[in-house]
Amino acid sequence: MEFGYTPEQKMFKKVIREFAKNEVEPIATEIDENSRFPWETVKKMAKMGLFGITVPKEYGGAGADYITYVIAIEEISKACASTGGIIAAVNSLAAWPLHQYGTHEQKMKYLLPMAKGDTLGAFGLTEPEAGSDAFNQQTTAEDKGDHYILNGNKIFISGGDVADTIIMFAKLVTKRGKRGRMCAFIVEKTSPGFSVGVKENKMGIRASGTAELVMQDCTIPKDNLLGEVGQGFEIAMNTLDGGRIGIAAQALGIAQGSLDAAVKYAKERKQFGSTISRFQSIQWMLADIYTETEAARLLTYKSAWLKQNDMPYSTEAAQAKLYASELCEKAATQAIQIHGGYGYMKDYPIERFFRDSKITQIYEGTSEIQRLVIATNLLKGI
Repeated sequence: MEFGYTPEQKMFKKVIREFAKNEVEPIATEIDENSRFPWETVKKMAKMGLFGITVPKEYGGAGADYITYVIAIEEISKACASTGGIIAAVNSLAAWPLHQYGTHEQKMKYLLPMAKGDTLGAFGLTEPEAGSDAFNQQTTAEDKGDHYILNGNKIFISGGDVADTIIMFAKLVTKRGKRGRMCAFIVEKTSPGFSVGVKENKMGIRASGTAELVMQDCTIPKDNLLGEVGQGFEIAMNTLDGGRIGIAAQALGIAQGSLDAAVKYAKERKQFGSTISRFQSIQWMLADIYTETEAARLLTYKSAWLKQNDMPYSTEAAQAKLYASELCEKAATQAIQIHGGYGYMKDYPIERFFRDSKITQIYEGTSEIQRLVIATNLLKGI
C-alpha cells in the first residue's frame, strides 16, 4: 500500500499551505465577523486554478487528481473553513455534474468559465420539504416545446447569492398536472423569473453565503437540460457522493486547525509554574485529537483515491464524511477546553473553528444519512 504524496502533490501542498497562511488566514476573522464573501481571495484562487482542480485542461481546468483536490480543501480550511467550503461547493457540486453529464456545448459555455474562475456555481437541491428526503422535490418544470418553465423555492443553497450558474433540480409536470420524473437543469442567474431570496444569517462558515433561490415562471432554454429526462435523482445522488469527500476534507482541515491551535496554546500557557503541555490530562487530550485526526485523514484520502481510480467509493465517502465531521466538532471542543476561558473568547481562532465545525455534520447529507448509506451498502454486500 502506498501512503505517500507524489512530488507534484508535495509541491502543491507546500504552495497551498503558504497561500493559506499569507492570504487566507489574515482576513479569516474579519470576513467571519462581517459575513463578507472574500472576493479578493476568490480572485487569487481563480488564478491558481482552484475552481477547476479536477476538470480537464480542455475545459479550462487544472486536470489534477482528487488527492490534489482534497489537499487544497484541507489546507485552506485549516485557515478558514468558509473559504475551503467555497472551493468545495464550486468543484464538487457545480463543476463535477457539468463535466460528468453535460454535453460538449454545455461544458464550453458553463464549465470552462467556471473552471477558470470567471464564474461561480451552486447546487439547487434542498427545499423546505426536501432536505434529507431529496426525492420529495416540490419545484416543478413544465415542457413548453422549445423551453422549460420552472417554479419553486430552494433553501440553504451554498453560494446561491453569488453563483452565476446553478445546477437546479425539479420534477416534470405530467399531462395530468402531477409531478413526475426528476430532472436536472442549468439555470443562469440572469434567467427570466429567477431571483435570490433571503440570505441566511448563520452560526458558522459565515463568509460563504447561503441563500434562498426563487423561481417564478423561470424560463430556461431546452438545451439547458442536464443529462437525460428523468436522470435528475441519479445526478443529484452521484454528485453528493463525491461532494462528501470535499466536506470530509473541510472537516479534516478544521480538526487539524483546532489541533494546531491547541498544541500552540498548551506550549505557551503556564499554570502552577509550568506550561500546561506538561500536564498528563492535557497530553492525553492532545493525543486523542491527534490520533483521531489521522484516522479521519486516512478515510478521507482513501475515498479520494478510490474516486480518482474509478473504483466504487460511495461507502468510503460516507464513512469519511461521517467520521471527519464528528471528529472535527470534538477536536474543536477539546481545543476550547485546553484554552480554558480564552477559548470562549473571539481573541483566539478556536471559537470560530468550533462554530464552523457543526455544519459539516449537516450539509451534503447529515450524519444520520451517512450512517444510512453505510449500513445499506454493508447489508447489500457492497
